[in-house]
Amino acid sequence: LEVTHREVVRVRGLLDLSVLWALYELDRPELKDRPHVRGTHPRLVSSDDHVDFFAALREGDVLVHHPYDSFTTSVQRFIEQAAADPHVLAIKQTLYRTSGDSPIVDALIAAAEAGKQVVVLVEIKARFDETANIRWARELERAGCHVVYGLIGLKTHCKTCLVVRQERGGLRRYCHIGTGNYNPKTARLYEDLGLLTADPDIGADLTDLFNVLTGYSRQTEYRSLLVAPQLMRDGIIERIERETEAARLGGLSGIRIKVNSLVDEEVIDALYRASREGVPVQCLVRGICALRPGVPGLSETVHVRSILGRFLEHSRVLEFTALQECWIGSADMMHRNLDRRIEALVRVAQPSQQGPLKTMLDHAFSDGVAAWILRPDGTWYRRSTGPDQEPLSDYQADLMGLPPRQPAHA
Repeated sequence: LEVTHREVVRVRGLLDLSVLWALYELDRPELKDRPHVRGTHPRLVSSDDHVDFFAALREGDVLVHHPYDSFTTSVQRFIEQAAADPHVLAIKQTLYRTSGDSPIVDALIAAAEAGKQVVVLVEIKARFDETANIRWARELERAGCHVVYGLIGLKTHCKTCLVVRQERGGLRRYCHIGTGNYNPKTARLYEDLGLLTADPDIGADLTDLFNVLTGYSRQTEYRSLLVAPQLMRDGIIERIERETEAARLGGLSGIRIKVNSLVDEEVIDALYRASREGVPVQCLVRGICALRPGVPGLSETVHVRSILGRFLEHSRVLEFTALQECWIGSADMMHRNLDRRIEALVRVAQPSQQGPLKTMLDHAFSDGVAAWILRPDGTWYRRSTGPDQEPLSDYQADLMGLPPRQPAHA
């Protein structure tokens, strides 16, 4: 950095690195990324800017990918529309982190004041956000919301929202299950996925899950969800073993995993067993990875890479080829997620929504994309050029360069 000793200031204690935002605020556009204009998902576009989310979800699921799809015109607007809809009877939501001036919280308060049943599970132990979460919880309580502070000994980390609506023929449930927080600000900086759906099984599962979170039930088995800490690890390992069996019988198999961290020994051992049977295993791990790829006799079919870029890769995705299953959710492959947190993975069942997930993973694992590659000895190296020394493409820039969606208003 060409910094001399006289230009270094040493202090005792911790540094408040958030002050670096003051540097970012300096008017030096040549040092910053070009502004990224987020678009609205095509299924959520209307000529008069008044999308009926409930009608759209009755036609089929919507998979949103932030920040490429605007959070404001998808998830946030879904919750705001539910809060204002006179036919909506109840809204139940988990809040792990949210912004200081949260439009999500404002919508929930408005819904409670309008007489709807509003249940909010606020995780007051969300690291660094404890004070903000306590303040929001008090405001929600004053508005008449039923605020729950989680289960003793477990941190609630799942990202879920359930809307119950009165319609012809009875009640219908609409859901959002995501990989990221209900925070419009970080949704511009974090890469995350979310499933908006009116699937009856997912609605029933979320109803059961909220009954657990509010203390009315001790259910552990679900239809379309894998929920920690009860059965998520077992469900993941079971699926890895079924891919292993498919390979053993000579069938098509494959496992692709995208997570922030991969350190759980039981999951790693299952992946080693799969690799020894010839299952192709591809892992996209942003942070810590205790899995060693390419070790002879142990993990010869395993490949691990990491993509670091403008946006924080934050989504969690599991794909199992033989089972033809794709899952997204809030859980990393870590002890704290699988043993000490309430987490949820949801199966993306509709082929039209599996397609974008598979395309995303295809590109992330492409040889034409720059990435950090994990060696068998546990060291990483950055591969940024191809065989002819041509520069490899930037994965996130490629996604930003896809045909533009309808420009979002926020």
